[in-house]
Amino acid sequence: MPDTSDAVRLDKWLWAARFFKTRALARQTIQAGKVHYNGQRTKPAKAVELNAVIELPRGHDRMIVVVKGLSEHRGKAPQAELLYEETPESIAKREANAAARKANALYNPHPDQRPDKKQRRELLRMKNQ
Repeated sequence: MPDTSDAVRLDKWLWAARFFKTRALARQTIQAGKVHYNGQRTKPAKAVELNAVIELPRGHDRMIVVVKGLSEHRGKAPQAELLYEETPESIAKREANAAARKANALYNPHPDQRPDKKQRRELLRMKNQ
């Protein structure tokens, strides 16, 4: 079970909840202003409280989670999932964005392989005309 210590730093909590591979990455993301704690930009040393709302980037999307547990120690993934709960609005928005990206891939297909030197020159000629 997660620890219930009084003061856990935000960067440590994000690392323990497995949102980032290292504390340094969590710290950099927080300092860049990409993580919001209760709707405001914050610092890495901010003390995390239960039921706080944290908004953070996850790939192409933004994830909104509610803090359900505190821990300074990085455990296994099932234990880390007990530390937070994603909001239903966040889940719906991420699924909608994923569907839009998938639909866009149908309209804008990618080739099976990279063009070779000859094909690249032909593409450049067509673009420059």
